Amino acid sequence: MILQIIRLTSDLPEEELQKRAKDRAPNFKSISGLLQKYYIKTSNEGEYGGVYIWDSLQSLQAYQQTDLAKSIPEAYAIKGVPDIEIMDIIFQLRK
Repeated sequence: MILQIIRLTSDLPEEELQKRAKDRAPNFKSISGLLQKYYIKTSNEGEYGGVYIWDSLQSLQAYQQTDLAKSIPEAYAIKGVPDIEIMDIIFQLRK
């Protein structure tokens, strides 16, 4: 499994950012290989993100080529370049 963490900065008010995320959530539910997605807000002002759990690197890479993935910067009015980390999950505590 693959863990992907994305942190981004947006000038959108939190309520608007959450509305957009909820409106787009059904699109993410249908992505092949995406096991879970957590929508997050960090302790830094205007910084939000997503934590994705993928079944494989191939699923993540296939998603990155989609229009949905490419639409994220505009959908959330991202400022600058998001911080993206990708890690292998060695094992999980609970199933």
